Amino acid sequence: MNKAVAASVSLVLAAAVWLGLPATSSAADPAAAPAAGTMPPLERIKSTPKGQLKNPYQDSDKAIVEEGRKLFLRASCNGCHGGSGGGGMCPPLTNETWVYGGDDDTLFRLISEGSDALQKDGYHRIGKENVVGPMMPFGTIVKSDDDLWKIITFVRSNWRGSEAKKYGDASKHATDAPLDVGKH
Repeated sequence: MNKAVAASVSLVLAAAVWLGLPATSSAADPAAAPAAGTMPPLERIKSTPKGQLKNPYQDSDKAIVEEGRKLFLRASCNGCHGGSGGGGMCPPLTNETWVYGGDDDTLFRLISEGSDALQKDGYHRIGKENVVGPMMPFGTIVKSDDDLWKIITFVRSNWRGSEAKKYGDASKHATDAPLDVGKH
């Protein structure tokens, strides 16, 4: 194997480990989860234990943020959350209130399943906003997990709150005892 191929293989394996994917996969292992970007969001959450979904993108990557913006608009997220996530008939996505939590895993599951299914999965509201309506599921509207990560990256790029709370409040967990903050 030449040096370029060896370096490429090493890079792919390192990326797989960083993404939490198996470093090797074979046709003999049907239980191995497909690589990021190749699976519909609802299938991705079914195949990944709670707390293990991690966004492979950084909100400093302008090309990914722009792709995420286009996907945000294409999925009509702006119809409820406003064009840049600043709010509308649904909560803003740019302030310090994460209704169910701001970690990657919770956001991915919330967007995929919607708030009613998320609650059935044992999540509870940990933040309060003026708008308390349910969030509809987008797991069949957004076609791939990669597209959903790009949308989440766009949302994070528009964050206007404290950096310390950008990924949620670590002292609060949406699977802890529920707060009395409303049904949805």
